[in-house]
Amino acid sequence: MAPNESADGIAVRPAKMGDAPDVARLLEQLGYPCTRDEAADRIVTVLGDPRQMLLLAERDGHACGLISLNNTYSVAHGAELARITALIVGDDCQREGIGKRLLREVEVLSRQAGISRIEVTSGSQRHGAAAFYRGCGYSEGSLRFVKLLGD
Repeated sequence: MAPNESADGIAVRPAKMGDAPDVARLLEQLGYPCTRDEAADRIVTVLGDPRQMLLLAERDGHACGLISLNNTYSVAHGAELARITALIVGDDCQREGIGKRLLREVEVLSRQAGISRIEVTSGSQRHGAAAFYRGCGYSEGSLRFVKLLGD
């Protein structure tokens, strides 16, 4: 087995610049159009920020999922918390345990960093995602409101 590879052949590792095509493809599948160049810019941003993380899941050397995490201090909780900002499993790799593996990986890394709370948001139209998170031990929290600021 390769480092960080589980018995099912899934390896999880930090994203690097050469992963931009895979990151763009996965974000597109989630409904967030992203070019290779835009993905490269996003990877650079994450790599330059020690409070952020972008991990890729691979099987047989092919990217099959990603998860991004942002650690932040919560005044309300008086502690650091981790926020999952994206979790995607490729269309052709779903229901194979890859999403659960990515969640477990960020949970382990968060515990190692002394973080005891992870938050994740999911669009209300993504019923499958809500069921997935509940099945992984996440409970519904607060309602989130969003306002897009124009130019």
